[in-house]
Amino acid sequence: MRLFWTAFLVVLAGCARQPSADAPAADPSSASYVGRQTCAGCHADEDRLWQGSHHDLAMQEATEATVLGDFGGATLTHFGVTSTFLRQNGRFVVRTDGPDGKLHDFPVAYTFGVSPLQQYLVAFPGVPGAPGGRLQALPLCWDSRPAAEGGQRWFHLYPDEAVPAGDTLHWTGPNQTWNYMCADCHSTGLKKGYDAKKNVYETSWSEMDVSCEACHGAGSRHVGWAKDTRKETRKDAGPETAKGFEIRLKDSGRGTWVADLQTGFGKRLAPADPAIATDEIATCARCHARSAVNSPVRPALLDAGLYHADGQIDGEVYEVGSFLQSRMHAKGVTCSDCHEPHALTLRRAGNALCTHCHSAAKLDTPAHHRHAAGASCVDCHMPAKTYMGVDSRRDHSLRVPRPDLTVTIGTPNACNGCHADRSPRWAADAAERWYGKPAPHWGEVIQAGREGLPAPLAALAADPAVPAIVRGTALSLLPRSRAGQVGETAPAITAVETGLRDSDPLVRLGAVLAAEALDPETRQKLVAPVLADPERGVRIEAARILAGSHPSDTQGLQAALADYQSFQEENADRPEGRLNLGWLAALRGDRSGAEASYRAALRLDPGYLPAVVNLADLFREQGREADGEALLRQALRAAPDDASLHHALGLLLVRTHRLAEALPELARAVELAPGERRYAYVFEAAIQSDPFPTGHSERRE
Repeated sequence: MRLFWTAFLVVLAGCARQPSADAPAADPSSASYVGRQTCAGCHADEDRLWQGSHHDLAMQEATEATVLGDFGGATLTHFGVTSTFLRQNGRFVVRTDGPDGKLHDFPVAYTFGVSPLQQYLVAFPGVPGAPGGRLQALPLCWDSRPAAEGGQRWFHLYPDEAVPAGDTLHWTGPNQTWNYMCADCHSTGLKKGYDAKKNVYETSWSEMDVSCEACHGAGSRHVGWAKDTRKETRKDAGPETAKGFEIRLKDSGRGTWVADLQTGFGKRLAPADPAIATDEIATCARCHARSAVNSPVRPALLDAGLYHADGQIDGEVYEVGSFLQSRMHAKGVTCSDCHEPHALTLRRAGNALCTHCHSAAKLDTPAHHRHAAGASCVDCHMPAKTYMGVDSRRDHSLRVPRPDLTVTIGTPNACNGCHADRSPRWAADAAERWYGKPAPHWGEVIQAGREGLPAPLAALAADPAVPAIVRGTALSLLPRSRAGQVGETAPAITAVETGLRDSDPLVRLGAVLAAEALDPETRQKLVAPVLADPERGVRIEAARILAGSHPSDTQGLQAALADYQSFQEENADRPEGRLNLGWLAALRGDRSGAEASYRAALRLDPGYLPAVVNLADLFREQGREADGEALLRQALRAAPDDASLHHALGLLLVRTHRLAEALPELARAVELAPGERRYAYVFEAAIQSDPFPTGHSERRE
């Protein structure tokens, strides 16, 4: 499966890199960036810890001191393309295939990261269809691990597949553009500076790496407070009372943890300060969660492809979405309980990190883990998965191994991760002998919901003992469940209504996603109040699903749609952003604006199929079915296995009274996407010679 190697594509309402709603951002005009050297004047210990950290070395100019790779003529061949790493006139140069598929010499402008691999960024001028002023990340990486661990070599991020020029993952394309994909989390005070009219970037930053103000916010107000000697001013304007993102992490709030004598598990002597814990995790989540640029603080839900049904990591989701599922998070543990936040090192080595809070006498023994003395806690409770070829990352849900779930729903388990020569049934039987019959797990409900099977999703969403990210996911799956179909059962509607009022934005988001399947009148009634939600991601998702309705609060809808439009304009350097701007223009009756946006999306990425489908549907509205058919057939020649294209073409053929030609296209869509109920419904209707009205729309948003 293809995995994007760094921050991910824009989702409609993704995880933000902004302050959380309960800590609203300060007016940008009231604070400016002052730089690490200013901070170090008072915070020398923190500065010392930070120096040499991964944050410090996140991005650097390419120099003799920073480049780790072998540029002495080394080569790497990948699917017929031989790349050479050279030194030319004091510069580090990579000779590899460019956007035209031919070999060119590309000077390295910046290094990207240091361990366990180092990537390299190349500066690009504008080329047809692509923005100018961009930096592109090469897929040819230096393995910086010691040679004894397999390192000190060049490798390709996609070792098992060809990625030719024009491919969506080719290094010169939009999915590898630093300005959008990476910059916000690898720099401080970033301004993407994309000009949609000129199609150019003028990206700037206050500091190239992840420095003090990347986490604490612009520091000028704090510096002013620190320099003011008047006690009354210091009291009123100090960080203890400052609002917003600026310098709000005034205390770790870690408290004191001790081991419970009965269970051996850690417990906090004094309750955690919820505000401090929320701020700290939200700050880390800005970059350590599956996220989208310039949207509100929330990790993605437990979607297929990102997480296994039981919540274990699957795609490259980083840490926070997993941690929010954990019992430790529920008990008040925060990131800094385990990680020193400036050096980014673990606070203790090995099992001592766990037994600082948990009882070693009860838990770090063969009686508990059933292995020889010296077994590692994290190998069982934080199994690792390797990303980017060499980067092993641990699952932060800190879960109990459940080989029984491998048997029932196919999720991985830590036991067979080591005992690969034994079956999951063997591991499940052993675990049951040692620890007793396992309790039911919400992962089984999520799996059934994903498959569209009868599942108690509404009950799961209402269970306060279940993590919020799971409850939100359960709500988002309601439209797929045959037993809990939204709009068909009162429990499902009640679950949505309750979820929309939940205190956690992840639950509210899941409820909004489920509400899209409600009948228009019920949807409008329930979702309209969410247009004023404090979380931007929830708010603009509500605006999207109500965009074609006429709620009583018309002003609220227009304000939320303006926020939605602003979000898409912020990301107009991406085909997704252009697609959504086109959808909004079409909704408002601006067909020329919609067409311009869809074509702009295709210029950015000619293979972006949702723009093809939407443009063909726009042609339908204009009576240009022949243009739409030509567009869809051209796209199918490039992507013959895309279900959405076959479905859209089948509908067009039905509308133009060519049912015999339509049926194979509709059947192929069902074959390629058997889980898509809408495709099956349309195919069945076509078989019964009951075609949809000529106005049937396939437009996506």
